[in-house]
Amino acid sequence: MTELHGASVVLRGTVPGDVTALAAIRATPEVRARWRGGDDMAAEVASDLEDPGTHCLTVRHGGRIVGMIQWYAEEDPDYRHAGIDLFLDPQVHGKGLGTDAVRTLARHLVDDLGHHRLVIDPAADNAPAIRCYEKAGFRPVGVMRQYERGADGTWHDGLLMDLLADELVR
Repeated sequence: MTELHGASVVLRGTVPGDVTALAAIRATPEVRARWRGGDDMAAEVASDLEDPGTHCLTVRHGGRIVGMIQWYAEEDPDYRHAGIDLFLDPQVHGKGLGTDAVRTLARHLVDDLGHHRLVIDPAADNAPAIRCYEKAGFRPVGVMRQYERGADGTWHDGLLMDLLADELVR
């Protein structure tokens, strides 16, 4: 994949050389609270790269790695859509980079790959992520009750959000 350029970020295919930096970001308490995993974050990121159904893009800003955005596609023609997930270094939270990354990938998925619908599913209590996705044009669809297990072993709600191609905020 060629690089995708947003207003402030550059997205490029994640390579094994990115794993150490991405694992360090995934290990931060703020990210780890939302992106569960085992004790070996490098193995978790490497596993994402090996999954043929997940497309991983490294998010760069100012010449440094600040996160990763992933997407997958449901290719059944009757249900075709793409889904997105994202994590960013807490040092860049609140600077609009998440919205820029989501918009940039969404533009690619809609304009270049022809997806008419995109989905994203933040934790229902993750207000900053929900605001980020709304700025890109995603709308809440509904709460998915007891959607994911938290680090404490209890179930937590998720918020399903979607975006139709003509709703993308460019």
